[in-house]
Formats: sequence, C-alpha cells, structure tokens
Amino acid sequence: MSENYTALYEQHKKAGASFTDFGGWQMPLKYESELAEHHAVRKTAGLFDLSHMGEVWVTGPDAASFLDYALVGKLSAVAVGKAKYSLICNADGGIIDDLITYRRPAPEEGIDKYLVVPNAGNAKVVAAALLERAAGFDVVVEDASAETSLIAVQGPNAEAILLKLVPAEQHALVTELKYYAAVEVSINGQDLLLARTGYTGEDGFEIYIPNVDAAGLWEALLEAGEGHGLIPAGLAARDSLRLEAGMPLYGNELSRHVNAYAAGLGPVVSLAKESDFIGRDALTAIKAAGVGSALGQKLVGLKGTGRRAARAHYSVLKDGSLIGEVTSGQPSPTLGYPIALAYVDVEHSEPGTIVDVDLRGKAEPFEVVGLPFYKRVK
Repeated sequence: MSENYTALYEQHKKAGASFTDFGGWQMPLKYESELAEHHAVRKTAGLFDLSHMGEVWVTGPDAASFLDYALVGKLSAVAVGKAKYSLICNADGGIIDDLITYRRPAPEEGIDKYLVVPNAGNAKVVAAALLERAAGFDVVVEDASAETSLIAVQGPNAEAILLKLVPAEQHALVTELKYYAAVEVSINGQDLLLARTGYTGEDGFEIYIPNVDAAGLWEALLEAGEGHGLIPAGLAARDSLRLEAGMPLYGNELSRHVNAYAAGLGPVVSLAKESDFIGRDALTAIKAAGVGSALGQKLVGLKGTGRRAARAHYSVLKDGSLIGEVTSGQPSPTLGYPIALAYVDVEHSEPGTIVDVDLRGKAEPFEVVGLPFYKRVK
C-alpha cells in the first residue's frame, strides 16, 4: 500500500472514493461512477485532486539559461506569466519526464523565477536531476512538492465556478487568462497561483495551494459548483479524458526507452536554441535519421471498428506479423467506440491504415487515425 497521502485524503474518504496506488500515492480512482465523472467534465465540470504532482522552484540570475540546458525546450523564450510544455531527457534522448514550466514574475531585478511541475512518480527523480544539472549555474532549486497541493477544476463551467470565489475586481484576471498562462489571484480569500492548464482536453484551471489550506478550498469549490454540475472526479476519469485528448501518460506512452520524435513530440525539442542541452547530440542524430526511433516506430492513434477495446501491452499486427504494441486503450465514453494509443512500425503509421490488435487471441481490426481523438469546440 502507498505511504503517501494527499492533504485531501479525508475529503475523498468522506465522499466515498475508491482508492488506488498511483506513483506511490493513495489516490481516488473514482467516487460513484467513472463514466458519470467523465461526462461531467465534458458537459459541466469535474474537480480533481492532483496533489501527487511535483512542484520544483528554480530561482536565480541563471534560471533561464539553466533550464535551457536542463530541458529540451527554450524556456528562456517563455514570457513572464506564460507556461511551456517540455521534456527532461537523458544524454541518449530517452525521456525522464514530461513537464510544464511556468515563468513567474522576477522577485527582484536580475533574478528569474520558474515553477517546474513534474509527474507524480517522477517528482523526486526530476528534482534530483535538476539539482545535479544545476552545477555551475547561479540558481537555487527548491523541491516544494511535499508542502504543496494542486486542485483542478475542468470542464465548460470551470470559469463560472471559479468566478464565484474570486473578488469582482479580479474577474478580468480569470476571464482574460489565456491557455498555458498563470496569474496570482485571490481565491476564497487567499492569494494563490492559478493556471489555465489541464489534462482533459477541456477548458479548466489548476490551483496551487499550501497543504494546510487545501481542504478548505476543496470544500469551497464544491459549494461554488452547486448548480453548475460540478462533481469530484478520480484518476479513472482523468485517464479516459486524457486518452480522448490524445495526451501521453508517462509510464505508458513515455519512458526512458522512448524519444521525443517517436512520441510525436518533436516540436517540443528546440534544436535551434544556441545553448547546449542534455540530449542534444542524440536527438539531433535521431531527427537526422528520419525515423521515429532506433526501432523505426511511431506513436499513433487507433480507432476500433468493433466494440471490443484494446488494452495496454496488446500486440498490434499487420497481415499476422507483429508491428507494434498498444500503450493505452479503452472504450471512449464521449465518442462511443474503442480508442487506443500504440507504437507501430513507421511504414504502417499513416492515417487510414488498417491494422489488427490481438485481443486475447482474436485479431480485431483498428484504423490508424490522427490525434487527438476528441477536440472541444471553442
């Protein structure tokens, strides 16, 4: 059993959550129905506890140049108040983690400040890697994960719910906040960092708050969400939502054995930035080779033509020969048919290609399709 519990564990217990181990944390898998939670996020709103995620602050005169070296993206080009999706890689180009980095206002002249948010199971690994890579840079790397909770409100009604807890004079800070941007705003009487980000394919917000205040905010959001269809949602709904949105999950689509180009994340890598970065040589060579990976595989979307769903580790076949493996798969609650992500040989990766998935001894046809499977109407 996991040893880590979020500051909201008692709230989840009271709400009747079923728990599961995720990244060493006891997290709510679902409350009453993962299907109802999924549909709530698509149609109204869902409330998520993401406090298992990590929060690492990078501050100092060299913060921008340091992150340019430590990550594959050009973080120095990110404007204050904005965020960027990036990767931290090994020297061989393998992915240690995918993460979001927020550039925050400078605490004083000549000092830059960033918040790096790694995934749950990788938080300590990423913090340690950043500390190791900080040698020679004038920066302070502070892992604040243990003291910080993260709560997300996701769905079409997320903004309306949040506005009920934000003073009227700050409403414009919320309504004008762009996707992948963050701002300090008063929420339920506290000055907190609010980001317009998420992992569901819907509009929504993520709120960073000290652990001691997390339960109060959770309850306030639930109360504000009454009449707006807000319900708490667990990891099962989060997984089905992110799969429909074509978003990779570390440990499924991403790992140290996968590189950015195989995973369809080539645009995240900035080979054009002037500074060196860890993994540059390997990723340059991989891109020059013109294949998704050393094995010539690429991440694709698969749409089932029948009713049975593919699951992680199921074999993908073409004319009876093994050409790949499913990384994530399940029936899509929104679309009404099975969907999956899989690594397949590049020559079979074009949309429209028909392949088979071995569903426990029976080959079922699936079509290669472009990602995402689902995209919200704005």
